[in-house]
Amino acid sequence: MKKLILGTLLCLSVTIFAQSGNSMASILQKIKSQSKIDTQDKTVYDLMDEFYQKNLQADNDEMTPEFTHKLQRAVSDSNTKNIHLLYLFLMYQQHISQAVAEGKKPNPVFQIETMNLLESETKEVYGKLPAIIYIFKAEALDSGSKKEEAQMTVASGLKEYPDSIPLKVYSYLNTKDENLRKDLTQNHPNHWMVQQFGIK
Repeated sequence: MKKLILGTLLCLSVTIFAQSGNSMASILQKIKSQSKIDTQDKTVYDLMDEFYQKNLQADNDEMTPEFTHKLQRAVSDSNTKNIHLLYLFLMYQQHISQAVAEGKKPNPVFQIETMNLLESETKEVYGKLPAIIYIFKAEALDSGSKKEEAQMTVASGLKEYPDSIPLKVYSYLNTKDENLRKDLTQNHPNHWMVQQFGIK
């Protein structure tokens, strides 16, 4: 029942934020107050990383029913530690998915604030960030016309994750670095982002 209430709060929070500009920080505090924080429990970190591996790093979307079930199980389990991070992650993902489904542009203020919170909260709990946070943050900053910050985020992400194809793609799009182009076209020609952005 507690998870149902939190889930409802989560959905309402996205709607309330979009309508009134309420601070995501206040929404986070409500969610965080229900979360059991454990710096040793990597469940949520691993879920974000697996989402990245299957959805962004893979040549094609490799999301499986098993992974979706694992994600749903974590969200609905009252014993999941650091669930506030998973909620922030899913709020961001839901916002993007809903905007795409409706043919609208995502709200960049919501995106940036959510990603800034997810970044700081994840660092606080785990001391490091999964690659997907660098990617989502760069996308959020880019959509908010903060191109320079987006480029710095991509560069920072590549230092931590030099094999990240999405980060290489964004770096190439920003810099037109010939070495990156060669790497992407020779080593990752079938990756969905390389194809989507027409990198040849």
